[in-house]
Amino acid sequence: MDSAASEESSEASRLGEERAHRILDKKKVGDWQVPAVESREEGVKYFQDFPLAREILRAALDDMGFRKCTPIQGLALPVAITGADLAGKAQTGTGKTAVFLMSMLDQFVRNGEGRKLNQPYALVLAPTRELAIQIAKDADNLSVYTSLRTVAVFGGMDYERQRRLLQAGCDLIVATPGRLIDFLQKRVIDTSMLKVLIIDEADRMLDMGFIPDVKRIINYLPPKEQRQTMLFSATLSQDIMALASRWMRPDPAVLEVEPERVVAEGVNETVYACTTREKLAIILWVLQHEDVHRALIFRNRRRDVEELRYQLMKYGIPCEMLSGDVNQNRRLNILEAFRNGTVKVVVATDVAGRGIQVDDITHVFNYDLPYEAEDYVHRVGRTARAGHQGRAISFADEDCAFVMPEIEQYIGRALPTVQPPEEMLVMPAPVAGVKLPPREGVRPEGRREGGHRGFPGRSSFGRRPEGGRGRPPFRPSSHR
Repeated sequence: MDSAASEESSEASRLGEERAHRILDKKKVGDWQVPAVESREEGVKYFQDFPLAREILRAALDDMGFRKCTPIQGLALPVAITGADLAGKAQTGTGKTAVFLMSMLDQFVRNGEGRKLNQPYALVLAPTRELAIQIAKDADNLSVYTSLRTVAVFGGMDYERQRRLLQAGCDLIVATPGRLIDFLQKRVIDTSMLKVLIIDEADRMLDMGFIPDVKRIINYLPPKEQRQTMLFSATLSQDIMALASRWMRPDPAVLEVEPERVVAEGVNETVYACTTREKLAIILWVLQHEDVHRALIFRNRRRDVEELRYQLMKYGIPCEMLSGDVNQNRRLNILEAFRNGTVKVVVATDVAGRGIQVDDITHVFNYDLPYEAEDYVHRVGRTARAGHQGRAISFADEDCAFVMPEIEQYIGRALPTVQPPEEMLVMPAPVAGVKLPPREGVRPEGRREGGHRGFPGRSSFGRRPEGGRGRPPFRPSSHR
């Protein structure tokens, strides 16, 4: 046996042993009974209400602490477990991932045999690497009492290792489109036996230009009549529904859950009216005086992310940064450290921050207000997840305050804006002896590269910072 084949066999063996140990370490499912709901709330559905396999309910109820269904879960789960096609509208953080994973797992437990190792049972397509990783992690947690093998496939990581994992056994593939197309073209996997296709965050797929890739992938799959297709999106626009009609069987279920609030309940919002130079002092004060368990700080430009990280570390705040300039291996290590609490503060751009799904982020900072109102909602939605409370702190300075009316119109109310108290504006002394990261190519805080003063980073051609959608030229606007 050559070294490559030996390594492949070793990888398959390790994966099998790892799952076996995970199951043996827990009480057998055969000894477990589905618990009754102790006290019911009127109009609320519970996971015990659905005829899901005990292997799934044990992981969901005992290991992951699931209890009440969210509105989209209560609406979509009874449809999904029947094998029907569906298009679901729900915001990020409302539990839609659990819907498609639990319904897929239920079908897999009951009818998932009879395939070769490289013939997946189900495929989840996601727009970003971070989201794909999070879905794969959730799938591992929900499938711990089953034989399901999940493989995450995305660019920027070891190609050969992903190939070996796929060939060692892949019941569920969670993938971004580009790398998956490569594996399909090289026949690393055989999708002829695929039974479930899930397209997550379809609106973002459309915005990021992935739809042609998704179409190519679907051409490799069994006809729509021979599979279940589920599509989830924050909006079900005409464009999204046109795609759904091509990829789904006739008359799919269309399920829409309108949020009671555009910004999730549990988010305590504060906007400090301040100058650009005062923002650092305010954020240092909050980080040092409030109970900050995990903090996510958003900036609009990659270069500004690097600069803020440097400044925070200079004043004794250990932190990491996530932007398009950070290589994929390091991004994954930072995300994992953020989840396990080793890293408590992360500075990020919108593109890098989209895949961060951590339940106990206590503080989100808009160091720069975003250029799009929807991005404000997405950012502050990183906190107050899974029933927790959270703080969203934004800065309305001379560079960013002009976007506030647009945000307020979008969320349907005024943002709570206050003047920072004097004690917040006192800059502490830098901490001596701190090892600081390099500052290559970073401009000092307050200096902007090109564009209008009120819209940093814009050029006369209307280009935006990392990953943003287009926007008309700058229109001066005063905050009311």
